[in-house]
Amino acid sequence: MRRHPRPGDRDSLVIPNTDQTGEASRPPPFSLSDQPTARHDMEDRTPTRKILPYLYWVGGLLVLYFVLNLLISPYSAGITLSANKIVGSLLEIGSFLLAIFVGIGLIEVYFYQIFFRQPKDAKAKTLIRSLQTLLGLFMALAIFAFFEATDLYRLGRSVVGSVVRAPFSLFGGLKSLLVGVGLDKGLAGLIVGIVLTALVGAVFFLIHKQSEPRVSKLGLPYLLILPALIGILFLIIYPFLFEIKLAFSNASLGTQATKNAQYGLIYGWENLKTLFTGKVAKDAMFFEVFGRTVLWTVINVTFHVAGGMGLALLLHRPMKLQGLYRTLLIFPWAIPTTIAAMALRNEFDSRYGLFNILLTDLNTWLTGISHGTVSVPLVGNAFAWLSAHIGPVSWKQDPFWAFVSILISNIWLGIPFMSVIILGGLQSISQEYYEAAEIDGASKFQQFRNITMPLLRPVLTPAIILGVVWTFNKFDVIYLITQGGPQEKTDILVSSMYKAAFSFYRYGFTAMFALVIFVILLIFTLIYLRVSGGLKSAAE
Repeated sequence: MRRHPRPGDRDSLVIPNTDQTGEASRPPPFSLSDQPTARHDMEDRTPTRKILPYLYWVGGLLVLYFVLNLLISPYSAGITLSANKIVGSLLEIGSFLLAIFVGIGLIEVYFYQIFFRQPKDAKAKTLIRSLQTLLGLFMALAIFAFFEATDLYRLGRSVVGSVVRAPFSLFGGLKSLLVGVGLDKGLAGLIVGIVLTALVGAVFFLIHKQSEPRVSKLGLPYLLILPALIGILFLIIYPFLFEIKLAFSNASLGTQATKNAQYGLIYGWENLKTLFTGKVAKDAMFFEVFGRTVLWTVINVTFHVAGGMGLALLLHRPMKLQGLYRTLLIFPWAIPTTIAAMALRNEFDSRYGLFNILLTDLNTWLTGISHGTVSVPLVGNAFAWLSAHIGPVSWKQDPFWAFVSILISNIWLGIPFMSVIILGGLQSISQEYYEAAEIDGASKFQQFRNITMPLLRPVLTPAIILGVVWTFNKFDVIYLITQGGPQEKTDILVSSMYKAAFSFYRYGFTAMFALVIFVILLIFTLIYLRVSGGLKSAAE
């Protein structure tokens, strides 16, 4: 009679593979992480299963050829069509599409063998090692092609170019021989590609026949983040490197942008010296615009955090129609900035804008009160003073009020975002802290200072950093409402940089300008993280 495991037994955690009747239950479903069953072993012994990986591998080499051929030798425009060229093109396109599908299968088999089925026999190990070398070769050639195409390393350009073009020179020579004996161009290319693939495959097998593949447990995570890394490479890293290169040049309208531009440290130093000592746009100087940018950023972020904190605290309390109020809160933030800024620009119109209409009505009301209370000491004088100083404003003609107008607009647009962030942080704080503080007799202010603010630090730190960076680079509100006027008195660094690039066509100078802005924001971020302790957790 079978004894059931009891608590404390050494094997008590092992679940017997039997059902309630004592009979053996069905085996669990097949998983990729499990060892292959006998059925799968039988399938692996079939000729199709043996040949298919090699076909995948051959297709991968075809993908390598066609992709690199597209990178290095793109088709030129203006090709005249004929029957032979159409047939040849169809053969090349068909073989290219076939290679793509086979290449996808090759990658699938490769990662399946690496991560889910450890290769045990010599053929599987040889296949995996060959594929690893093939992928490494492909990446090396792709990097060489990228460097040559972007012209990042001019000194090594000839060496890199010769390395990349060598396989295609061999391919072109063999293809020309076959075309010379009468074969169609597309068919000749396909034959040469298959022959070279077989030769390279034979070399791979001879080299790696006795070697052991290195199976990495970290390969799968890297594979999963590969699309994001590719996006970062082409959308962030490459533009940043190009900007650094452009900053050390004299590129301008006179040099036809980068076509006839010259590069060197002397040009970078000249751009940097002009930035700090000369005019950044038409008449504005760098430190004047920098001071205005700091003032613009400090005022905006202060009101964003203070207003967002106040609204978040109000909406965090239980109330009727709380969901409706929260929806209305994000309304300014949900509106596209371009639409909101253009609407606000009309509201600051001197004659028909809402703000001047309200100020005119307020002035009329204050004037009436001052006339009615003229005999009352102090009160009449106070209303008379208010009526004399409150009235319609020249929002677009006066530099001070123009700056105030963009401040009002950006504060209105930015408070909802900060409110949503802080509200999310408040909802993550346990009410047990406040209940314990009330038992100890702490006031509301003490609870806010000693509980709310410390626990909001992990939320506020990145929110404030993002707010500073976004506000420092806030170009659209200024450009759409004041265009930097009047007399460039509402320009900040990014709007002056825009004018330097697209009004005065100083491309090298503008690239250096952008690098200086990047360094300023980087220094601020590091200092703020250090001073505020933003890198620490709330528990610390």
